[in-house]
Amino acid sequence: MKLVIGDRNYSSWSLRPWLVLKQMGLSFEEIPIRLREAGTKAEILKYSPSGKVPCLIDGEIVVWDSLAICEYLAEKKPSLWPADAKARAEARAISAEMHSGFMALRHDMPMEVHAYKPHDGRTATAEADIARIVSIWQSCRKRFGQGGPFLFGEFSVADAMFAPVAWRFLTYAVSLPPEARAWVDMMAALPAMQAWRAGAIAEAAE
Repeated sequence: MKLVIGDRNYSSWSLRPWLVLKQMGLSFEEIPIRLREAGTKAEILKYSPSGKVPCLIDGEIVVWDSLAICEYLAEKKPSLWPADAKARAEARAISAEMHSGFMALRHDMPMEVHAYKPHDGRTATAEADIARIVSIWQSCRKRFGQGGPFLFGEFSVADAMFAPVAWRFLTYAVSLPPEARAWVDMMAALPAMQAWRAGAIAEAAE
């Protein structure tokens, strides 16, 4: 398999399926493409029909959307979704909500992995997005998190979908209640997340 990704510092969408692949322990080839350059679009179009990253290439199969890639990978490893039907339905719902929502957070507090900008981007609408996300995390951990430290106990697609938010909350020094802070700290400490951050720092030095 090959995964086409954008800059690690900025490409929250690339991080999501990349993290799933790493957590699955699958070997894959990374094809990094620098964003915001004159030839970026043309380079991405060599792989992705949407002209956007990420894009997964698995033989003749091409998947060019973060959540769709995660769903494709979950067909290979069903444990990427919770086994319990109720938990699985909610994991899918919050993953879809993250995929399509929280526009103020995306706009006002973009992912910058190696930056530190305490209190930047705190518009009222971004604060409302933060409150909703914290509520999701607390609810999932309380009701489904008994089997481990992730949102539904074991690692799932839902954790990957919210992984860029963990970096955002650290970058912008968002004050969090204890359970939400514990999830953010746990996610940031994952070897794969640390490897992603190291890559972002290395890119910045190029």
